Amino acid sequence: MKNVEMTVEGTMLTIKVDLTKEFGPSASGKTIIIASTEGNVTIPDRQEKVGLNVYRKK
Repeated sequence: MKNVEMTVEGTMLTIKVDLTKEFGPSASGKTIIIASTEGNVTIPDRQEKVGLNVYRKK
């Protein structure tokens, strides 16, 4: 994962992303990647999965 922090408290999932970070252009070059789980990942100590991409237009 890039720039993604997930925590679970009880039944609440919290996802933190630092919006000041950048990881360069997307494959198409149209957007700048800010954060990504890089596919679907399992939530810590759970069976559910999350797929997340945060980006902005170039």
